[in-house]
Amino acid sequence: MNRREIVSGIGAAAAWLVAPSSTRAMVKKHQPENLSGGVGASQAKGSESIPPFVEHRVPRDGHFVYAREYGGKGPTFVLLHGYPDNLHIYDLLIPVVVAAGRHVVAFDFLGFGASEKPAGVDYGFKQQLGDLHAVADFLKLDSIVPVAHDAGGVAAINFTLSKPKLIAGLVLLNTFYADAPTLRIPELIELFSLPQTRAFGLAMASDPKQLAFLLRFQQLQFEIGVSQAQINVIDKLVQPLIFNNFAQHPSAGPAFAALAADLRPQIAANNQEVSKLAELGIPTTIVWGKSDAYLNVGVAQNLAGHFEGASVHLLDAGHWPQLDLPEDVGRYLLAER
Repeated sequence: MNRREIVSGIGAAAAWLVAPSSTRAMVKKHQPENLSGGVGASQAKGSESIPPFVEHRVPRDGHFVYAREYGGKGPTFVLLHGYPDNLHIYDLLIPVVVAAGRHVVAFDFLGFGASEKPAGVDYGFKQQLGDLHAVADFLKLDSIVPVAHDAGGVAAINFTLSKPKLIAGLVLLNTFYADAPTLRIPELIELFSLPQTRAFGLAMASDPKQLAFLLRFQQLQFEIGVSQAQINVIDKLVQPLIFNNFAQHPSAGPAFAALAADLRPQIAANNQEVSKLAELGIPTTIVWGKSDAYLNVGVAQNLAGHFEGASVHLLDAGHWPQLDLPEDVGRYLLAER
């Protein structure tokens, strides 16, 4: 079972879930709705509606990466989502940072959210790193603080290694890079990351009802052992966001499946680079939801050990601290920058 077969199968099933979404203009400035308007979920207490932004379609090898730019002073916070979600995981954090007068850019990796989802693209972590380079170049960003969540940490850290002079700081939120003793991979991702289970994963994901079951199963796993407030965030914010990401047509399913298949090879490659992180000398802030059973506190501590002088802040939050406690996460982003 090769990656292309996995991609086509899960994409066909995910396309069943919802009608096509509308297209957007190349660049336009407007007053958008907040996350609750986008996914039918309640907004976090104390958060304001998302501020006005400029919308970009960033050219990327004949396709486009969708980006939102919020006016303010630099260094620019560039927000990187994980998978299988999109830039909306930052909808409650952005108002906190923009209210402090900071320049913010959030974008969807190719294959996710509002970015183009072309067939035949070699989706993977190398492609996501290229997306970040394309956004930074297109917007002419010369001082950047990457803010990475989940799988977005791979692009953020490898970009930092490749362009250290552009980096004013690095912020990591419940993410990963190289091997860590306590790292657990979510079961949905395991299906496609392990060669011996990919065929089984494809068989399930190619059936719309089974795909819906897989998404619901993974949601419930993230809710084990967390507070009711965190369960509410998953149910009301995260689950609809992820469901819609798969359900839109074209679907994010192909990019997700390909990234999952690329996970272990990329971690192996990152293991060869991890020794270079201590030499960067870049201020690194690790903000972590300590109820996350997958990217757990042990992963945070392991990451911190690779960066000289990294600060670690553990929050009473789950896998998505930027949704659980956006004001607290925002405070750490803004500190000393």
